[in-house]
Amino acid sequence: MSHSHHHSHIAISNVDKSSSRYKQTRNVTIIGAVTNLFLAAIQLIGGFFTQSQALIADGFHTLSDLASDFVVLVAAKMASKDADDDHPYGHGRIETVATIVLGASLVLVGIGIAYDATQRLFHVDRLLQPTSLGLLFAGIAIVAKESLYHITRRVGKRINSPMLMANAWHHRSDAISSIAVLLGIAGTIFLGIPWLDAAAAIIVALMIMYMGSGMVYESVMELIDTALDPERTQEMQTYIHQLDGVENVHMLRTRMMGGRGVADVHVQVGSMISVSEGHHIAERVMHGLQHEFEELHDITVHIDPEDDECSSPCEKLPSRQKILQQLQPHLDRAGFDKRDKMNLHYLDGTIQLDFCLHSQWSQEEIAGIRKKCLEYPEIHKVEFFLSQGEGYIS
Repeated sequence: MSHSHHHSHIAISNVDKSSSRYKQTRNVTIIGAVTNLFLAAIQLIGGFFTQSQALIADGFHTLSDLASDFVVLVAAKMASKDADDDHPYGHGRIETVATIVLGASLVLVGIGIAYDATQRLFHVDRLLQPTSLGLLFAGIAIVAKESLYHITRRVGKRINSPMLMANAWHHRSDAISSIAVLLGIAGTIFLGIPWLDAAAAIIVALMIMYMGSGMVYESVMELIDTALDPERTQEMQTYIHQLDGVENVHMLRTRMMGGRGVADVHVQVGSMISVSEGHHIAERVMHGLQHEFEELHDITVHIDPEDDECSSPCEKLPSRQKILQQLQPHLDRAGFDKRDKMNLHYLDGTIQLDFCLHSQWSQEEIAGIRKKCLEYPEIHKVEFFLSQGEGYIS
């Protein structure tokens, strides 16, 4: 059974980090957009004049990249916003949705290219016969796209952005598709096989669809809160377990949100420590996890005084106020005042009362209060201590 005791929470983020993340995303995406605009122009114009269907298909593919760059810029701007009342966990999932849009657009572009090329394969009179100048345009596209892949991937890894990583693979798929275009044109020209250019276009389309579906799948897994890698999660659990003050660890749950890890965990500590010490242990767990596991951005620690997976629940036990209402007349007669303290420990479905007394009570007063307390079935143990340093009374 599970019941709640104490939570500590930390979100490792700030305005500077969010701003820097957006700026880096914006800058690398603008570079990609300008490059794609230039490439789309030379591919479409070059494909038209060199009579290469594969090059024209690659040009439309590059145009879709230009649209994707626009989606990335808008999503990055929106995702960089701080958490607010309507979005207390931030706007990171906008990146995830944008990645799905990017992937879906790739799949649609691939289907369109494949359909057109297939139609030409079955109608020989519609096959285009490319000229050797098409090789130059394909070569330029390969170099430009591969360069964009490396630049975007480097920034994506640095800021841990799945959206940028998706866009990087978008560029890599373009480079590979341009290689297929190059081979198709070369085969048609030098081997005299008229359908190779169209076949290259189909290969390009299949690769585009494969990359797009992979992006959609990974982002959907994130949206349904799929856990981090099991080995990584086990490393986190092992790390928490060795920290001072931690007696046990359970219910460690992880997920991704906008490329950043989120975790919550139950940490068992000593059942009689103070609230402030429990909070201190929780803070060390949170900051330690963030330091050791950089992918974690938002961490919640639930502090337990016992193993709440197997102990009896305490939520139905009476509160301090109700217990005091029942005991107050007897405490007043014994001389209990504001200097005296009563601590309650809710453990395994029962209550333990600790009285910290400012002045010495008689044995008769202590025995009377203990007897009265134990008349209540929820209270199973009563102890008395002197708050002036003389220790345990009885």
